[in-house]
Amino acid sequence: MTNQDFFAALEDLERERGISQEEFITALENAMGIAYKKASDTAGEVIIKLNPEKKTITITSVRTVVEEVADPDKEISLEDAKEIKKSVKVGDTLSEEIKSKDFGRIAAQTVKQVLTQKLREIERNNTVNEFEDREGELMACTVRRIEGGAVYVEIGGNQIEGVLLPKDQVPGEKYELNQTINVYVKKVKNTGKAAQIMVSRSSNGLVRRLFENEVPEIKQGVVVIKNIAREPGQRTKVSIYSEDPMVDAVGACVGNKGSRVNAIVAQLGGEKIDIIPWSENPLEYISQALSPARVIKVVETGDASAMVVVPDDKLSLAIGKKGINAKLAVKLTGWKIDVKSESAALAELGEAAETEANAEANAEVTEE
Repeated sequence: MTNQDFFAALEDLERERGISQEEFITALENAMGIAYKKASDTAGEVIIKLNPEKKTITITSVRTVVEEVADPDKEISLEDAKEIKKSVKVGDTLSEEIKSKDFGRIAAQTVKQVLTQKLREIERNNTVNEFEDREGELMACTVRRIEGGAVYVEIGGNQIEGVLLPKDQVPGEKYELNQTINVYVKKVKNTGKAAQIMVSRSSNGLVRRLFENEVPEIKQGVVVIKNIAREPGQRTKVSIYSEDPMVDAVGACVGNKGSRVNAIVAQLGGEKIDIIPWSENPLEYISQALSPARVIKVVETGDASAMVVVPDDKLSLAIGKKGINAKLAVKLTGWKIDVKSESAALAELGEAAETEANAEANAEVTEE
């Protein structure tokens, strides 16, 4: 490759790959200097300069002028130095251009190494720059490999790799090669050597973005998602509120014949979704949060704690399998909730009434 071809290739890199010539040349000069010293077994200082305007590459050795040479790689005698430059004196540094027939081979090898390193660095920086602005977004991706429990996906138009760690996967959800899935972009990690896009299928953010995509009223700000409580793969509760009294928030989210919510359920692999109308009244909000169970009564029992009474035959539904329904209601409302069947609540109230009556009778006897 001639010098002209070499610099033309640099111009192509800048135009096609966005690599700055100046930045690339600096990296090349440093790498070529190290490579030349290693190949020529030179211990002294070697400077390599690339001049894109003149299309030249020069190698210069720098040695100190001394009376008596102890290290030929770093020093030159005053006598020899004066043959190169008459005005030189002891203590000066003398630069001398080196002509090397082996330099073309060294340069070619070095260019390849630096180019590979630079492309990786630029790809990493581009990835970080592109995805830092996309954190919190919903993106479609393709499963490319599965290793050690982690699922690696191809994400975005530039075939960037995303990582779906076990903790961000939905329990019981199976992933297959070349499968297309929607993921939530959690974070961009720049490790210094590579950029990793951390994505999630278990995040509440995934549910929020799916609702925004399916429900125009949410994207427009008419319907607001107040809170999300989720047990990935099993059940999600979403509390919503309409800023416009003329808009039915629940109806907007459910859609005609359930079309909107069913589309979201399908994308979550069949995960059940309860759409809960948010209320300023915490007791009313708690009653709604225990959906699909019917609630008879909610009684405030302390600071942010309440007892909920449900029909005897709805107790298991209110609590849910492994307590999930009640647990999600707690997460959604921020209240401590004690769910009781109607008969248990009446018995408890009866005991309390009896205790209170006994206390009053004892008080009357004492007064007499």
